[in-house]
Amino acid sequence: MSNKIEPPRIPDPGQLMPQDVHTLASKDEFSRCLIEGALIEYQEATRVAFDKTIFKNITITESSLQRIELTDVVFDHCDLSNVDFSDAFIHRTEFRDCRLTGTDFTRARFQNVSITGCIGEFAVFRFANFKGASFERSSLASADYYQSTLKNLYFSECNLEQATLAGCKLKGVDLSDCEFTGLLVDLQDLEGCIISAEQAASFAGLLGLVIKN
Repeated sequence: MSNKIEPPRIPDPGQLMPQDVHTLASKDEFSRCLIEGALIEYQEATRVAFDKTIFKNITITESSLQRIELTDVVFDHCDLSNVDFSDAFIHRTEFRDCRLTGTDFTRARFQNVSITGCIGEFAVFRFANFKGASFERSSLASADYYQSTLKNLYFSECNLEQATLAGCKLKGVDLSDCEFTGLLVDLQDLEGCIISAEQAASFAGLLGLVIKN
């Protein structure tokens, strides 16, 4: 399914300029960069823009980067836990084996974004707009997608235990190979959602059904 997601357009890593980034200011712009092993902490900036950039083994902590713009970007083995990325614009970007625990993507716009092998427990995607995105082999327990727009959003082999999907239209969303015993959803939004026979029991309570063994 993720082959429907357009990958980042990034030059060969040898053509990228190594950058030692530790501080960020509002409206900073970075292009064709390789940012590796950096610790970025206690930063507050808005509308920082990264284009054609690879982040590798970096940590961003105790930081607010609202309205960040990410275009043709790869995050590889990065720790972005609890970072405020609210109102972000994220396009043709990959998150690979990253920590996204508690990361705030409220009202973010995701277009051609893949999140693979990540830990995103308690991540916040409230009111986000997804137009072509995939979550694969990731832990998203207690993640919050409240009232997000899910257009061409794909889940594959994810842990969605107690994730919030209330207010999300789930028609065409395939959860059949994901792991959960309970989701927070609205009954009226379940129409057209694709689930496995085993998962059907999780939704029986919403329908007022009692399953008898």
